[in-house]
Amino acid sequence: MSRLPDAEHAQRRVLRVLVSAQILSGAGLAAGITVGALLAQDMLGSTGLAGLPSALFTAGSALAAVAVGRLSHTRGRRPGLAAGYLTGAIGSLGVIAAAVLGNPVVLFVALFVYGAGTATNLQARYAGADLADTAHRGRAVSTVLVATTLGGVVGPNLAAPTGALADTLGIPHLAGPFLLAALAYTLAALVLALWLRPDPLLLARELGAMQPADSAPVPGDLPVPGVEKGVAAGGFVMAVAQLVMVAIMTMTPIHMLAHGHGTAAAGLVIAIHVGAMYLPSPITGWLVDRHGRLPVAAASGVTLLAAGTLAALAPGDSIALLALALALLGLGWNLGLVAGTAIITDTVPLATRAKTQGAVDVSIAIAGATGGMGSGLMVATTSYPVLALVGGLLALAVVPVAALSGNRHDS
Repeated sequence: MSRLPDAEHAQRRVLRVLVSAQILSGAGLAAGITVGALLAQDMLGSTGLAGLPSALFTAGSALAAVAVGRLSHTRGRRPGLAAGYLTGAIGSLGVIAAAVLGNPVVLFVALFVYGAGTATNLQARYAGADLADTAHRGRAVSTVLVATTLGGVVGPNLAAPTGALADTLGIPHLAGPFLLAALAYTLAALVLALWLRPDPLLLARELGAMQPADSAPVPGDLPVPGVEKGVAAGGFVMAVAQLVMVAIMTMTPIHMLAHGHGTAAAGLVIAIHVGAMYLPSPITGWLVDRHGRLPVAAASGVTLLAAGTLAALAPGDSIALLALALALLGLGWNLGLVAGTAIITDTVPLATRAKTQGAVDVSIAIAGATGGMGSGLMVATTSYPVLALVGGLLALAVVPVAALSGNRHDS
């Protein structure tokens, strides 16, 4: 008797639980994006080092990606993801402690640990694809990603209220959003630990042992033969998108405050950006499943170029144009992430899937850390418009990779 109906029922339950956890984790993720750079600038008194928080929590996410991937590989998605979010909550509390103590060293260590939440938020998308059939993987990934939208949009807009709460508790104002992050990550860990049953990866392995591998063709599916080439193609797309997105996003609040805007305005622009990172996911997933992975990957590079160009040309006092630029930045990232994730999931066999996915996310995290750290240094030595334009041009590297891969397949 086929167990496919059981898999379909389990997939629906898995997606519901993952969606619930992602809504919570989105709020935790947004805290570091919104005030991390401002907190570092305030404590260190240097714009050149303002990109350091982004670099630290993305570097921390690199280590966490390996740990979450390996724990998921041996024990399943449930313990891996729950442990990752709990670690992110501990890091959030550490950031608050550092702000109270006024200790930059403690801040740096805490931000590194906080990065586990970022890594786990991304790893959850793989859990959504574990039980999905090949023709619907893009949509499964997008369902998990879009759930982050609610928390990710609400979180930055709570920067001012959580800052006021922090003032009431005697905590530095800019550390307030990390109170929300600690609570949100803890609740996300509890949701997964209690309700992510059956474990999607373990069930997928069970079903894989009973059924022949799914070899149904997908329009525009991965055209590069071999697991190594497939992993390289998907990883490259996601890493470039992450580097460009983190670099421009990190310095936008600094750029806005330098032109007289307040934290509320910066929070609004970041909220729009985070919404654009995740809200288009259902459409992106449909495009990936319908038209193929590589065309969507190429569209990512073009969209990121448009974002960088607009951010470079937008007047510093124009909230509307900066918001539009950051929306395009989020959309370009989303296109690259969904397409790259589908490529990786198509390519890697179930037996090594979680471990390989964790390793791929390390490259994404390293790219993000590079973008975060380099962004502050570049703005300090040149300007925000130069950073944005260079980032957009760098994103174009994705286009020839997708085109050459397609040509190789056609020949």
